[in-house]
Amino acid sequence: MSIKILAINPGGTSTKIGFFEDNQPVFSKTIEHDSEELKRFKHANNQLDMRFNSIYDALLKNHVDVSALTACVGRGGFLPPVEAGGYRVNDLMIDFLLNRCELEHASSLGAVLADRFAQLSKPRAHAYIYDAESLNQLPPIARISGVKSIERISLCHVLNMRAVCRRVAEALNSRYEDMNFIIIHMGGGTSVSAHNKGRVIEAMPDDEGPFSVERSGAIANKYIVNMCYQKPMAEVFTLLRKNGGVKSYLGTNDGREVEQMIADGDQYAKLIYEAMSYQIARATGDMYAVLEGQVDGIILTGGLAKSQLMCSMIQKRVEFMAPVHVVPGEYELEALAEGAYRIVTNQEEAREYTE
Repeated sequence: MSIKILAINPGGTSTKIGFFEDNQPVFSKTIEHDSEELKRFKHANNQLDMRFNSIYDALLKNHVDVSALTACVGRGGFLPPVEAGGYRVNDLMIDFLLNRCELEHASSLGAVLADRFAQLSKPRAHAYIYDAESLNQLPPIARISGVKSIERISLCHVLNMRAVCRRVAEALNSRYEDMNFIIIHMGGGTSVSAHNKGRVIEAMPDDEGPFSVERSGAIANKYIVNMCYQKPMAEVFTLLRKNGGVKSYLGTNDGREVEQMIADGDQYAKLIYEAMSYQIARATGDMYAVLEGQVDGIILTGGLAKSQLMCSMIQKRVEFMAPVHVVPGEYELEALAEGAYRIVTNQEEAREYTE
């Protein structure tokens, strides 16, 4: 009997789904959500029914029998720090993601959507998350923030990062668990992490490191504190998370538009683009120090890794540290499905979520 897995990856403005049979992709789809429709929802969690219905319609149109699913797996969202790998979706997890999660993001709907579709299967399919963003692998020294009441946690694009590291290791005829990587995920936000023999021992989330196409990255505290006294919190949050970075300087978060500006001779656009690559390279150096110079490869991934110009700017500054591997795009659906497949076939054991 074949193993049929539905992978669900909710993002800010879209929901990506993939249907896999015996660990092979059958179809995938990116469901775009109209920006005006999203504005109707005060919170991301309020989008649950809308996203469920859009996924269900897409599955029907592609002739997927939801009653025959073996497992459903969703993006993990912002749970309290957890270990790498798979977790069974349970009531405690759902309650936290819907009602008690401090960081609001559509990815927190992944587990809930996976559970809903698992309930439609006969017999009931298994529901999992895999490689949640809030990975708990930092050593004690990396948890020190500088303020006693605040503990650093690992928040990064861990799902795609670990999947891409595995692929690069395999291409080098090795195993992820035997190699050291610095990996940079460049999307709407940019995160940087150090991987030591299969463990994420340091992570620089998109508000601690380089600015990106729409996020401000790390800015000196004095400026942020002043801004918070001058403007409402929601306005500051929107500026830093959605209207910062390249968008703040050039009015666009589309790298292709910026590169056209540069091609047309816009020197200011070139400066901003180079500054972004400079900050990414600087963050890479931080991770090089964390790994004590023992680095097998530096990996550039995410949507912006499709830009030869950006990658070349970064590579020029970091290639002395280690070979640079460019893996454009993301493999999150594949990573979700492959993780669930390993669990279903008893190659890996899913953990039980507790608080």
